[in-house]
Amino acid sequence: MNRELKRVSMVVLLMFVALLTSTTVVQAFQADNLAADARNTRTLYDSFQVERGAILADGKPIAESVPADDDYKFLRTYSNGPLYAPVTGFIPINGAPTGLEHALNAELTGTSNSQFFDKLSSIITGQKPRGAAVGTTIDPVTQQAAWDALGDLKGAVIVTEPKTGRILAMVSKPGYDPNTLTVHDNKKVTDAYQALLDNPDDPLINRAIRGDLNPPGSVFKLVVTAAALESGEFTPESTFPNPATLTLPGSTAVVTNSSRGTCGGGATVTLATALRLSCNIPFAELGLQLGDAAIREQAEKFGFNSTYGVPLSVAESVYPRDLDKAQTALSAFGQYDVRATPMQMAIVSATIANGGIAMEPNLVDEILAPNLSPLESFQAKEMATVISPETAATMTQMMVNGVKDGAASNARIDGVDVAGKTGTAQNGKDLPYTLWFTGFAPAQDPQFAITVLIEDGGGLGQEGYGNLLAAPVAQEVLEAVLDK
Repeated sequence: MNRELKRVSMVVLLMFVALLTSTTVVQAFQADNLAADARNTRTLYDSFQVERGAILADGKPIAESVPADDDYKFLRTYSNGPLYAPVTGFIPINGAPTGLEHALNAELTGTSNSQFFDKLSSIITGQKPRGAAVGTTIDPVTQQAAWDALGDLKGAVIVTEPKTGRILAMVSKPGYDPNTLTVHDNKKVTDAYQALLDNPDDPLINRAIRGDLNPPGSVFKLVVTAAALESGEFTPESTFPNPATLTLPGSTAVVTNSSRGTCGGGATVTLATALRLSCNIPFAELGLQLGDAAIREQAEKFGFNSTYGVPLSVAESVYPRDLDKAQTALSAFGQYDVRATPMQMAIVSATIANGGIAMEPNLVDEILAPNLSPLESFQAKEMATVISPETAATMTQMMVNGVKDGAASNARIDGVDVAGKTGTAQNGKDLPYTLWFTGFAPAQDPQFAITVLIEDGGGLGQEGYGNLLAAPVAQEVLEAVLDK
């Protein structure tokens, strides 16, 4: 009898230990993960019972909570909602938040670990709980300039500080008004959300960091140029055969330059001229000499094939694996299965501008307590040394030449040296091109790096090209921010 009782007691004891362990894990170690889970509706409902912290741009709220005469207590409102929607996202009453509303939900609701003592103080003093404010890196002047310059085009604009990684502008079009998704009427929210989902232009997608990724086309030539210079086997004066057509190895596919002719005059062409005029054939030849592995290694140093947050989650840009020679040649000018976000190409340009050092891109400057005292400040962080200072300086001059009298000439600004590269990427037979510009200014002391993406050929199908549409957008934005 005593033996059986001991066995039962031991089983009961083990069950209590298991229960204690599981609850400890849930409460102490998984609390933040569970609170951040989009399926946790209890956390979502609780978040409406507190005054959610504001999201700020240059100290002014672009998202804030105002009192509401209903069970939700507060209504989330967005100042100039469509302009800042890619940054703020939205928090609906019947679904998961997006944007910074999601990424920093714990801070905005006052439930993050760093706000424990503030929350405890509120309980003791009987004050109503309030969330922390989030100070973004967004500069309203730059954001507005990017929004205006992109106009009615479908695409995105990213502007960063090369030396810090701070994101000054993040625009995505077509956009939406988050205010229509936060009203305290379930049917209105559902109908508005469904209308956005049904829109073939996908306005809910932040094209700056996500979506159906586009081939980078000729802006990827910057990555291949970096790989060539870093190898020590090539210089800007290295030469390549200069035919008007190139049949790819082991294939019947034929590569041409955008001009349908040779890359300038002569039987050979230099790497510097090939980049300045954005010629495909010399880069296909360069890609074959470098090889698949060398290009991939350089691409991954820049951030391809990696995921990261800003703190918004950025989709992984892709340089494919196990390429044959024909595929490698196509990839060397940003075609085949190479895919990139504007954020990724912004990192490429900003790294060149910053002497070869990639800075961690960041959308948040600080977290502020309800009394606006700082809870957390974000400092500039280096991600990696991607290329040498010498390579960065050489590429800067090559990019300046591309704007001065090359394929990126429509980005020229009087009195300012702009470094830039355009791209016109193919998406398949009869499909509209994807248009790009990426670069920085002033070239001698880079203050702003910019990347422009235009989808669907800018409405011109296969008649649109990067220098025609993307470069002028970059020019307009850079002029505005350099003059402010």
